Amino acid sequence: MKRGIYVAFDQLHRNYGALKNANPKTDLIIFVESQRMLESKKWHFQRLWFMISAAQHFAAELSGEGFKVIYLKATTTRAGIEKAIKDNGLSEVIAAAPNSFRLYEDLQNFVKYQPNDFFLTDREDFLNWAKSQKSLLMENFYRQQRKRLNILMDGEKPSGGAWNFDKENRLTPPKGYKFPDYLTHEKDELDLKVEAELANSNLNLWGDHPGDNWGTTRAAAIKQLNYFLEYHFANFGPYEDAMLGENWSLHHSLLSPYLNIGLLHASEVIDSVRKRYQKGDVPLASCEGFVRQVIGWREYINGVYWFFGENYRNQNHFQLSRPLLPLFHDPAKTQMACVSKQISDIKERAWVHHIPRLMILSNLALLAGIKPDEFLGWMREVFIDAADWVMVPNVIGMGMHSDGGAMMTKPYISGGSYISKMGNFCKGCKYDPKLRTGEAACPFTNLYWNFIDENLVEFQGNHRMFQQVSGLKRLKDLPELKVESKRILDGLTRGEI
Repeated sequence: MKRGIYVAFDQLHRNYGALKNANPKTDLIIFVESQRMLESKKWHFQRLWFMISAAQHFAAELSGEGFKVIYLKATTTRAGIEKAIKDNGLSEVIAAAPNSFRLYEDLQNFVKYQPNDFFLTDREDFLNWAKSQKSLLMENFYRQQRKRLNILMDGEKPSGGAWNFDKENRLTPPKGYKFPDYLTHEKDELDLKVEAELANSNLNLWGDHPGDNWGTTRAAAIKQLNYFLEYHFANFGPYEDAMLGENWSLHHSLLSPYLNIGLLHASEVIDSVRKRYQKGDVPLASCEGFVRQVIGWREYINGVYWFFGENYRNQNHFQLSRPLLPLFHDPAKTQMACVSKQISDIKERAWVHHIPRLMILSNLALLAGIKPDEFLGWMREVFIDAADWVMVPNVIGMGMHSDGGAMMTKPYISGGSYISKMGNFCKGCKYDPKLRTGEAACPFTNLYWNFIDENLVEFQGNHRMFQQVSGLKRLKDLPELKVESKRILDGLTRGEI
């Protein structure tokens, strides 16, 4: 063996990255389980289990193909690669350029980087696009993507005469609506081995052990894709923003964990979506809504991560200083039904879809004044599809508006009315989304107006906040509301609200 190929745990694809031209006769495949990474955070049990088990399954598949594969546990990724070089007399080690700033810098000038082709958009291409824009409007990027990739296009015009059908995709399911059964994945011997090793480790883990929601192989990822196309794709669009207590995944594809570790590639997903849509029984609004998430938002977020640079994560535009609330690790530490449900769901399966992440969890973090770096750290720890490139822009730029508008033109905040409209958590909750003050006041409703008041000078200069600023001027109980806000914030800090 003359050459080593380092495979990161989020680049598990035979046909992309450094493996696409690999030769079993000359290449040694290297996987490294970094103990520094494992010990660095209070990870969700399933987050680590999914990542480690998927990597070990992939390593076994490569061995079955005839490769010599070594799987090392080392203090750091670099230390593991150094050991592989020394033990095997390697002349060089190559790797696809890593997906995070930290790993990129750790291995730079040590391994030889190959182009990272795990996304549809080259990093340099996005940087050139971003530099040419007055503002980083995702919609402009998305339209360029549609044209460049020739997806849902009729010549130079979008299919159906519109670029997006967002307004058609904001419905809540009618009473009695039946969702398909959940797809299940049976754990194999290797899954159980990894689970047992984590359970017996000294790592500081949180959350339930894995059930049957997630698979850890490429076969499982393809199974999930096919199940979505057959049973969920047609109705994905209308209800993608809904939040239901009785169904945790609705018509969402659940493909993000597999995409984000490389078991699926975006091109494979889009090709499958195209073929399924061409059968003619999937509404354009559902197809466009899903395509926008894959070729638009996902690619945009990755591009923004590299465009803004490593220090972007440290932004704190509103100078927020409250520590992470107790409720983020214990659903019993809040009486807010919508929040408790999300934390319980995350604890059970390390996932909730994008609207609860944005309009319940991130919304609460911003309105309550949580330190952005602490909330970002929590989001990185608890979600099965989390990655640095995913969470930094989503939290700092969108969820908490901590960059002051560099990415999004206004904060994504709301009172209880939006949560009541798009979810069914308010019925039976102690708090009333219509009330701003009093013991039954919804914390979201109260803190929403308190936040607007505290940042009124800034928001008066933002035309997209005109409606909210005008609404604040009509409040006659603002002094009472401010007193209530202090009580609510103190209660949240103690885990009693």
